[in-house]
Amino acid sequence: MSSSPSSPSAPSHSGSHSGSHLASGLILGVVGAIAFSGKAIIVKLAYRHQVDAVTLIMLRMVFALPFFAAMAWWASRGKAALTRKDWLGVIGLGVSGYYLASFLDFAGLVYITAGLERLVLYLTPTLVVGLGWLLYGQRITRVQALAMLISYAGVLAVFGQEVRLQGSSVAWGVTLVFLSAVSYAIYLVYSGEIVRRLGSLRLVGLATSVACLCCMAQFALLRPLSAAWEVAPQVVWLSVFNAVFCTVVPVLLVMMAIERIGSSMVAQIGLIGPLSTVLMGVWLLDEPFTAGIAIGTALVVAGIFVFTRAGARRG
Repeated sequence: MSSSPSSPSAPSHSGSHSGSHLASGLILGVVGAIAFSGKAIIVKLAYRHQVDAVTLIMLRMVFALPFFAAMAWWASRGKAALTRKDWLGVIGLGVSGYYLASFLDFAGLVYITAGLERLVLYLTPTLVVGLGWLLYGQRITRVQALAMLISYAGVLAVFGQEVRLQGSSVAWGVTLVFLSAVSYAIYLVYSGEIVRRLGSLRLVGLATSVACLCCMAQFALLRPLSAAWEVAPQVVWLSVFNAVFCTVVPVLLVMMAIERIGSSMVAQIGLIGPLSTVLMGVWLLDEPFTAGIAIGTALVVAGIFVFTRAGARRG
């Protein structure tokens, strides 16, 4: 796009193009964030049909694998073959960022509401900064530290409400989902170098394919293969929906949004995720919505908003 000033009498073509990119980027970012957030709703609906986390995540990954393999193939066309070091990096990131993070998340959703799960996962940016401080000595600003305190206070408020309503098992569910967020934060911290070498689309396609194979191997080791055919038909269709519309499609939408408006703005848009999950949970799952949950959700969203804004300004 041209950087020269446009004529005052008519908008320039580049300005119109920039405006359309902004509008399309915002729409893609919003739809992608809501689609990602719908994953927890689909998982909770599937759990109503007596399926366990090992089987459910295997089904999701079986249906997602062809899409991610195609993504990896498409992004690898005309590129140099991966070195042994590249493959080790891809496998490590696939296990940490997608296999462990996904399985721990699915396991935690057995015990907590979809709304609380999404709030815990939205602490991931704070964990990335925390790991940067711990591993590389990167400074955390006062504004970031305050925003982190606000966000964690919000999660604790919602956690307290759920313990009162659901019982002590909520603590185990939150622990599992928090470990999921830690696992994904590790992926984000260590993926920078390999993203620069391979490109984001190629890395995502390869790493998620590795995760799919891990989930399938886990099922083969822990369950009889016949268990895959014993699930209710609703679980199969929910898994197809989860794989396509809450996994593959949002990955592509968010990447397209980043191309148009940048990662910082997409991160801001992503804050709609917890709100949409809470609302969908109340609507589709009859999850409780008390004043305490509303206040806690507002604190998390406000804290992460300030946190990401501070990080963008610092960047």
